[in-house]
Amino acid sequence: MVVIRIALPLVVLMCCVLLQSTSALIHVVGGTDGWEIPPNVTFFANWAKPRTFGVGDKLVFPYRMGAHNVLQVSKADYDNCGHDNVINMFYKGPTVVQLNATGDYYFYSSVGTHCELGQKLHVHVVPGKGYSGRGRHFLEVFSHALTPSSPHAPNSASSATYISFLGLLSSFLLVVLLI
Repeated sequence: MVVIRIALPLVVLMCCVLLQSTSALIHVVGGTDGWEIPPNVTFFANWAKPRTFGVGDKLVFPYRMGAHNVLQVSKADYDNCGHDNVINMFYKGPTVVQLNATGDYYFYSSVGTHCELGQKLHVHVVPGKGYSGRGRHFLEVFSHALTPSSPHAPNSASSATYISFLGLLSSFLLVVLLI
């Protein structure tokens, strides 16, 4: 019984820490439309625009094998739908690409004239966390609501970290008190 009283809070604490550290996002390219010939040539650029792609995030290109593919290419090849500097080729859908480093990534479908019709994607990967482009992060909204409106108020990143720490600490204390 004593082991359970000690082990359970430690397990809960470990789970909370692990949940806090999972910041990588999975971006389904094209949203509900998927990796298809788009309705216009700016479709995928518009899809990517509100999103932030962070190191460790994954891009999922949903498509059927044979109908589409994904080529990761240089900027020059992306611009002219060429294939002189192909970095990776993926033919079995769905394709999952992990964004392991900061910088620009360029993708397109080389099936027929799909690239020319706009089935191409450029993403810029930043060192921070990714963002899905939907609404605002809960911690950002919550910390903004708690931040005093003075010129010396902490920035939202430090506030979010502080709020995360308080949440983790209060969860731990709640479990300890319940046991």
